[in-house]
Amino acid sequence: MSKKDQSSLKTTFSLILTTVPDQATGENLAHLLLENRAAACVTIIGQGESYFWWEGKVQKESEFVLLIKTRSDNFSRVVNLITRHHPYEVPEIISLPLQEGYQPYLAWLTNETTLEED
Repeated sequence: MSKKDQSSLKTTFSLILTTVPDQATGENLAHLLLENRAAACVTIIGQGESYFWWEGKVQKESEFVLLIKTRSDNFSRVVNLITRHHPYEVPEIISLPLQEGYQPYLAWLTNETTLEED
């Protein structure tokens, strides 16, 4: 079987990242994503400093990073849930494809997520 044929048989997965201004917002989004089965796991990484352009000036803010593990097909669903409940006008929401993963973990990820719309 060619590599192309093998990849078409697999569910694809993504690591989606977003940033939030505080722990409470991160916890709220994590619960929302999990309760809706849009993600199997959300990891909140502690406070860091973000530097970015906003409204013509370089800004600096303290932020927390959420690592959202899900199926790639759930990206638009995750975006919809985040943007409806996120305090930022333009939240960072980016998706990184998972090239490989421990198969029992990926099976668990598949079983703990749904593709239904919220």
